[in-house]
Amino acid sequence: MNVEQKKTKKIIFLDILTYLVLVLLLFVLCLPFISMLGTAIKERQAALTTISLFPASFDQISFSSFETVLFKTTFMRNVLNSLIVAGSVTLICIIVASFAGYAISRFKGPYFKFYSILLLLLQMFPVMLLLMPLYVIYNKLQMVNTLWSVGISYTTMNLAFCIWMLKGFFDSIPRDLEGAAIVDGCTRFEAFIKIIMPLALPGIATVAIFTVLNAWNEYTLASIFLRKDQVMTITVGLQRFVQQNGADWPNLMAASTIATIPTVLFMLFAQKYLIEGMTAGAVKG
Repeated sequence: MNVEQKKTKKIIFLDILTYLVLVLLLFVLCLPFISMLGTAIKERQAALTTISLFPASFDQISFSSFETVLFKTTFMRNVLNSLIVAGSVTLICIIVASFAGYAISRFKGPYFKFYSILLLLLQMFPVMLLLMPLYVIYNKLQMVNTLWSVGISYTTMNLAFCIWMLKGFFDSIPRDLEGAAIVDGCTRFEAFIKIIMPLALPGIATVAIFTVLNAWNEYTLASIFLRKDQVMTITVGLQRFVQQNGADWPNLMAASTIATIPTVLFMLFAQKYLIEGMTAGAVKG
């Protein structure tokens, strides 16, 4: 056996080992979701007394938990609230961060430098530090138990990061492109909308994914500002299935499965843009 054959066999062995490890890791990562789905479709008594991943027989399969969650609770209203909050926060962050990130990237001066440093400083404050001041402000403005409270909070929490992310993408776009557009008769605003924004779409997609997932999964602020069933977001709505005497596991797992579906579909659609955005944002020029 020559050296080349040994190298080939070694490469094949390493490839097989790599794939086996990846499959094992994938199984470990998917195990909680498999357990969640298996419990959700079990008959109630079986779900509370057995520990198998899936129903042991067809007699134990039941979709009554999904029926209860969908039609006998306000959980779907909570899902709608989360969609409204996540969608509006993402839209506002994209619009504001696009203009602010472009300004910091293109314009130089003490004011823009101070603003960029201020954005970094804002990222240093932990959310827990702001809970009491925010609650006092929202309470005085009668915004507690409204979606406005979490919407404004999520926007301010995510905006600084979104601005810095888009600034990196704008830095990677040559200035000559918009300069040529201005020479051809475009205003700076038209050059920004027609030339820069299309080129920055991977970055915008990355910012959208980041903001949507943060707004969808946030629990701490929502649990404090939203206490009424009709205005709860999805994370707080899940908490209602956990009582002092224990968790209502079948309904909790059914609700968790429903809560997972939108994010899974969103990530399947957006993963291509996420990879492109991360790659483009990491390379300047």
